[in-house]
Amino acid sequence: MNRKRVSILVFPEVEILDFTGPYEVFSATRLNPARRREEPSPFEVFLVAETGDTITTTGGLKVVPDYTLDDCPSFDILLVPGGWGTRRELGNDRLIKWISDRAAKAETVASVCTGAILLGRAGLLDGRRATTHWGSLNWMRELFPKVTVEDNLHVIEEGRIITSAGISAGIDMALRLVMRYFGEAVARETARYMEYRFPDDNSRRV
Repeated sequence: MNRKRVSILVFPEVEILDFTGPYEVFSATRLNPARRREEPSPFEVFLVAETGDTITTTGGLKVVPDYTLDDCPSFDILLVPGGWGTRRELGNDRLIKWISDRAAKAETVASVCTGAILLGRAGLLDGRRATTHWGSLNWMRELFPKVTVEDNLHVIEEGRIITSAGISAGIDMALRLVMRYFGEAVARETARYMEYRFPDDNSRRV
């Protein structure tokens, strides 16, 4: 099986569900659900951070990354979550350059919540439509006047760049990625396994 490699960026005060929601979706995906225990997911998922130190999330969960910016292997999908920590990382030139450089080599680049702010800082959203957490929509407009910020959609797909609304929206975004790579039937079966309602409706839910 030619597994798709998913690199999920984490940083101090990252929002928990922003990265664990998509992680669960990718990990739970199966091409043959009848062999769920015998066959792996078609996605290989790992966490990457600036250093190898333990990351403390917004809610206090402690996470150990699999790789650092320096030793991160090649991947197909880059996923950038959000959280309160994005405000500090906006000024982290090394991290922003890494996002820009590695995004250029990825098939797909996705964000959850204020992860879109980091994509914007990396110059990946200019001339595109994008979204973020409802509480940061105006902030995003102020920071990135060349971006068309959408208020009413849960997930925005602009070619290989995908942004999603806040926190739980990352699950919907990840299911759309499953559908993009492996088809609607696989995506719907993944949602069913998770006992999660498949996102037929893409309107923002708040």
